[in-house]
Amino acid sequence: MGDLISDQQLTWLCDNWSTVLFLNSNEQGDSYLALASSKADQFAGSDISELSRWLAERENGWSFGYLGYDLKNQLEDLDSNNADRLQMPDALFFIPEILIRFSQLGQMEVVYGEFSGFGQTKGNFKNEFRPIRWKETKDEYIKNVVKLKEHIQQGDIYEVNYCHEFYSEDIDIDPCQLYTCVNEITKAPFGVFLKHEEFYILCSSPERFVKKEGSRIISQPMKGTVKRGDNQIDDLKLKNYLEDNQKERSENVMIVDLVRNDLSKVAKRNTVQVDELCRVYPFKTVYQMISTVSAELDDGQSNINAILACFPMGSMTGAPKVRSMELIEKYESTKRGVYSGSIGYINDRGDFDFNVVIRSLHFNSSNRYLSAMVGGAITSKSDPEMEYEETRIKANALILAIEKCTK
Repeated sequence: MGDLISDQQLTWLCDNWSTVLFLNSNEQGDSYLALASSKADQFAGSDISELSRWLAERENGWSFGYLGYDLKNQLEDLDSNNADRLQMPDALFFIPEILIRFSQLGQMEVVYGEFSGFGQTKGNFKNEFRPIRWKETKDEYIKNVVKLKEHIQQGDIYEVNYCHEFYSEDIDIDPCQLYTCVNEITKAPFGVFLKHEEFYILCSSPERFVKKEGSRIISQPMKGTVKRGDNQIDDLKLKNYLEDNQKERSENVMIVDLVRNDLSKVAKRNTVQVDELCRVYPFKTVYQMISTVSAELDDGQSNINAILACFPMGSMTGAPKVRSMELIEKYESTKRGVYSGSIGYINDRGDFDFNVVIRSLHFNSSNRYLSAMVGGAITSKSDPEMEYEETRIKANALILAIEKCTK
């Protein structure tokens, strides 16, 4: 099956709607297209209390949006002072004026709203390549990993997710074409195309943050990455390598413990359980080690309380969570923004599904700044050189998409 929505159709949607959100499962579940004009009912800001109130007043309908990583500052005594060239809102939620569901087989259903079909814009947009630069040199990255390992050896933390940025300035690029390029390469199950005014997020995430069906809530932390092989034999060797890698397993187990603790804050007593531990899943460009933790949501807990109890997700912070986030702020040089936040929906039954915003490109069309962050878990067993190489593996698909789109 081809793409559910072509880049020309996305361009037409972006020309006609202030907010366009396409949650693309790539045939691994339902996909959703949510459209809203500038007059739509929406929340954009950084006040969690206001957001909670906004969502509570609209709990009987559909809402779509994202939570940015830096909402952490309202959940804990933290701050964010690193450079921010993107200037995206810390949180955005909106009520779609048109909502479309695509089944796993690609059948389209208009959930509500008047939709007469896709138009197409055949623009003459010429993408122009601009150099891709890394915010930190390899030496700077490795020095910071060494310093973080010293914190671990001193008992300050057990594990920390450390990320760095690559970017392109003054770039002329069509984000709709770029998203199509990214998605063709990755085919990730939690893909996202989001346009809100001048802001774009092009995400190829393989990771679910948290999902609720009925009273059951699950989280699927992902720690452990290896590239796919060039042939069947090499591919199997790499899969087996990840399955048997004790460092990767220990990283995953530490985050599972953190997620269990987070879920216990909103779960019925004695219902938190680990359904799956350190299973290796295949994706188009990488293998990932994923665990599944579930619980029964306690009576009286709101959806936003359940989500925020686990936010930011442990797989993108480290353990203990608060101290890890303090060190992230100290050693990283770019404000994370929506990266390592979460994008998803809450439906009219009160169920929800949110991803982890990783493997993503972020674009401000006003200042023509294109940015991405990649990282990994640093533990006492981390080899700084190998950690650096792992971040490059995670960046490869995004850089390839930029190069492909600007040829």
